[in-house]
Amino acid sequence: RAVWCLCEKNPDNPLKMTIGDVKTAQGLSDLNKYLADKSYLSGYTPSQADVQVFEQVGKAPAASLPHALRWYKQIASYTPAERKAWPAGVSPLTAGGKPTAPAPAAKDYDDDDVDLFGSGDEEEDAEAARIREERLKAYADKKSKKPALIAKSSIILDVKPWDDETDMKEMEKLVRTIEMDGLLWGASKLVPVGYGINKLQIMCVIEDDKVSVDLLTEKIQEFEDFVQSVDIAAFNKI
Repeated sequence: RAVWCLCEKNPDNPLKMTIGDVKTAQGLSDLNKYLADKSYLSGYTPSQADVQVFEQVGKAPAASLPHALRWYKQIASYTPAERKAWPAGVSPLTAGGKPTAPAPAAKDYDDDDVDLFGSGDEEEDAEAARIREERLKAYADKKSKKPALIAKSSIILDVKPWDDETDMKEMEKLVRTIEMDGLLWGASKLVPVGYGINKLQIMCVIEDDKVSVDLLTEKIQEFEDFVQSVDIAAFNKI
């Protein structure tokens, strides 16, 4: 049966306590007594000594061993990565009380792992390039199928007649005969301007890339028997 020595890290306290195998009831009992007034096995902070005994114990001690159970739960609350980073401590696994630390993992090398010509990297780069090109092509195809945003504007035009004898209904009828790709006529109304004269206020929506506002007003002014002038009362982007 393995016999371990738990030694205080504090040189002012030379107390040594020999315990049995912690996988046995007697060994756990000895461990419980040792931890009665201690938080950790070696000093005041956790160390690799705690990790080694923790792994040997394997599972939480019984409730009848409160000190060992408290210590076990405390060590178990840390992640394996955190426990691995703890410093060396006085190990209970050696009778001489020598400091222990986790042995670095040895790396095995194999001749097959060494590629003198770098062919693997070239194949990997070619594969990565192929995947990148496929993704770029898929993105371009998706973007090309997406309908483009059409810029539009809402315009209110003031169409003024020559005098109060102008047939406003006929003037509006003529204005609405103007047809252009990207032009949509909307609501209209007559607005008094004084001396019995009304102006035609008419709304339209245009596609900016297809309809020129200047060209539209020129076409309206071509009805010179009815139209004196055309002004833009409001212009808003949609």
